[in-house]
Amino acid sequence: MIRARRIWATAAVVLAVAGGSPGLAQAAPPSAAGPHPAVTDDGGLPPGWRIAGRGGERQLVWRSAAPVRMGDARVDFYAGDRLLGHPTAAKDGRTFRLDLERVRSASELKVLEVRAGGRELDSAGRTQAPRTRRETAAPQPPAPLPANSVDPGKPGQYRTATGEYDLDPVKLPDFPQPVEMKAVVVAPKGATGSRPLALFLHGRHSTCYKGDDVTGDWPCPAGTKPIPSHRGYLRDQRLLASQGYVTVSISANGINGQDWAAEDGGAQARSSLIRQHLARWADWAAHPEKAPAVVRQAPKADLSRVLLVGHSRGGEGVNRAAMDSLYPPPAAQDGYRGPVRWHIRGTVLIGPTIFGQNPVADVPSVTILPGCDGDVSDLQGEVYVDGTRGVSRGKALHSAVYVVGADHNFFNSEWTPGQSEAPSEDDFYTDPQHPDPVCAPGTATRLTADRQHKAGSVYIAAAARLFVAGDDRVRPLLDGTGRRAPSADPARVLTHAVGADRAGGFLPDGKMSVTGGRLCSAVDPDAHVACLGTGAKGASPHFAQWETDREVGRRAVALSWSAAGSAVRVRPGTPVGLKGAKDLSLRLIVPPNSTGTSLDVSVTDTHGRRAVLGRVRVDGLPGTEQTASYWAREVRVPLTAATRAGVDLGHVKSLDLTPRSTRGKAWLMDAWGWHSGTPTVKEAALPRVDIGRTTVKEGDSGVRTYRVPVRVAGQGSGQVRVYVLDPVTGRAKERLVTVRPGGHDIDVSVQVKGNTRYGYDVQNDVLVKAVHGAVVGSYRGGVTAQNDDPMPTLSVTPVADRVTEGGALKWKVSLSAAADVDLAEYFVVTPVTDGPELSTKDVDPHWLGDVSGEDPDPERPLSSIRYLALAADVPAGQLTAQLELPTVKDHVAEPAESVRFQLADDNGDPRPGGPVLAGTVLDAP
Repeated sequence: MIRARRIWATAAVVLAVAGGSPGLAQAAPPSAAGPHPAVTDDGGLPPGWRIAGRGGERQLVWRSAAPVRMGDARVDFYAGDRLLGHPTAAKDGRTFRLDLERVRSASELKVLEVRAGGRELDSAGRTQAPRTRRETAAPQPPAPLPANSVDPGKPGQYRTATGEYDLDPVKLPDFPQPVEMKAVVVAPKGATGSRPLALFLHGRHSTCYKGDDVTGDWPCPAGTKPIPSHRGYLRDQRLLASQGYVTVSISANGINGQDWAAEDGGAQARSSLIRQHLARWADWAAHPEKAPAVVRQAPKADLSRVLLVGHSRGGEGVNRAAMDSLYPPPAAQDGYRGPVRWHIRGTVLIGPTIFGQNPVADVPSVTILPGCDGDVSDLQGEVYVDGTRGVSRGKALHSAVYVVGADHNFFNSEWTPGQSEAPSEDDFYTDPQHPDPVCAPGTATRLTADRQHKAGSVYIAAAARLFVAGDDRVRPLLDGTGRRAPSADPARVLTHAVGADRAGGFLPDGKMSVTGGRLCSAVDPDAHVACLGTGAKGASPHFAQWETDREVGRRAVALSWSAAGSAVRVRPGTPVGLKGAKDLSLRLIVPPNSTGTSLDVSVTDTHGRRAVLGRVRVDGLPGTEQTASYWAREVRVPLTAATRAGVDLGHVKSLDLTPRSTRGKAWLMDAWGWHSGTPTVKEAALPRVDIGRTTVKEGDSGVRTYRVPVRVAGQGSGQVRVYVLDPVTGRAKERLVTVRPGGHDIDVSVQVKGNTRYGYDVQNDVLVKAVHGAVVGSYRGGVTAQNDDPMPTLSVTPVADRVTEGGALKWKVSLSAAADVDLAEYFVVTPVTDGPELSTKDVDPHWLGDVSGEDPDPERPLSSIRYLALAADVPAGQLTAQLELPTVKDHVAEPAESVRFQLADDNGDPRPGGPVLAGTVLDAP
């Protein structure tokens, strides 16, 4: 049947092309209203949604009630728990479009959501605090930690000099427009010898501005100016320069304005840009006479000691640059093909994205997690820590630095109101009528912009001092020891870490058994399996969802108790070796705002000897429904009691956690043998996996088999997990695969069945994640089978086009041939030019409200209703459908009245020469 349907969005939509768009947005928590049902009583879509286009150009369109600012989190369309894909954004900043290659029929769109950074966007494209639960008291910041013996936030001995360079732009693969090679340099004055280099890369922000207007265009149109995001880290640069570092912050507006079409979100392009700059610095070190003036005036840069600092998508670009410097990417994908003449000693990642979830395990890292991040709201950057476990040698330190009360933007002064050249804003949205008790400005836990930026500078300097200068005295600021840098006060900064040669490891993998608790899944829609379940207040960075509905290997141990004394026993698949460790370090999550959770920690060896190591206390972070505050606190207990009890620390078979508080919940992420010191890191020679994509024609008959293109290069062998997504349901099937360079171990075949019936393109997607002894660059690819059959033509036949009032006008829509997919066409109302027109009082008022959202009063012609259309939905395999328009009887004498609808084009406007639905209603006798 053909139903009437309201077109909920504006008819004229401008699709973003090469100029990019301002449409990747802040994330928001689930709204109080919950997900939007996709199918209403009349078969239409909810407010803000529509299906546009014809045939293979069919798209799912969502329009926000207000502009959605350009940010670093990806905007995603979901149908229930199924990821439909990443839409592109229009230049209006409100309209998002997704090709419906993975949707075969409208019936699959049962529940629609728009998410970014793991949270749902509301109708205005912003964060909206749920109002179902209120805080009884405003959360307070954690107590200050003891001061560290060394404070890296203190300025050094050097005065600094600042300047810029602007080189010829570079062409990057798949980007139509060249990308700028512009940077600001801050260097120490009077420093002798070669000095280490720190390179900064900003994130995905608007690119151009004029007055109060910003855009995502590239190049910037005439009359607008580029937004100088690269100048936003000058305070960080000056601190490092005063301590003897040469610093450079590079501009990436050319990537931000074009990365909307990149499958990896632009990570490879950002890596290429970083390495282009490093190559220039290597050239200038060898030939200083060829360097720009600002570089000639600076000390010589030591390219064997490089620190990379990336903010948001810049963080993912920095991670990829570290990977590409060790394990070269495919030449066709890379914008830099020269030799590697630098050594990256470490990375700092500020509120980063990690779409591929493949961190570089052998390069030390510090990941700064802003507790009030309103953009990358799920704090997915935690995967830069968790995702390194077991992948390589475990020598590199990977630290997470949780900054209570920090938002996403204020680490960059050019993204900060009152400090920026272009318009900027606080990315954490809070309803003024119901301010968030943790993140609203003025609360005890929210940092001011200056305090936040200062804390960021201090911890960037701490990473430089540890990774580049090798000063182990700053390690307690980063490795979960629980020390603070007084220069970052009053910010409350908490840390935990993995790596740095920690011993053993109680990891919640598939081999672990748990009694008294349960082994839970970080990514699973089933509330009985998922770690947090449905009653959680907020989210967890450790459980940030990837691009699958379920994911193997990311787990935790869930504890829940209503009385003290019931132990939870964790037993790994093989005994754990803790010899040489000083303490047992545990990463434990407890609910936000909780206090006093205490647990006794015991270990038992393979001979049955048991020792109680001590008691730990864990308090929750300040948090609300809007924050990702289920974050693990690191706690330690000494192993001396085990030594005294004769426990064989080389063969520990189980770990017991016994609650001593009366009731509570906790989640164990892992436990390790810890000792002081920072080991020397030597990068392992590993195979690198890159997944490609190929496009084929479906053909007219027969079944053809195609293979997903996979490149494995490098050295050695390793294991990766391969996820093959069903093209219809989106469900993932996974398998563990051993890969070797030049081999064909990842052999994913796709069958394409040819026919002569019209259908949509079918996208078969494959995802890959490193498990052990491997790295993954391009993590997503597959085979796209293109439809090569023409769309059936449409014709209209009147069934009852002249009726008495109270009857229903009816038309039959016919296709010239059946299709393999549902087909939908819209007929939009147009004015009647040859006589009286049906009014809002002549049609069924319930029908009018359903299809247009309008009331009959005041009476007006139907063509005056902007969003009134009839949708012809012809199910797959069928040839016809019927459309009806119900009228009502009135008691007013009036002449015959008519109505007219015409087939719409892709923009919702009448298609010139298209079929017309015409009908006349006669006065009742």
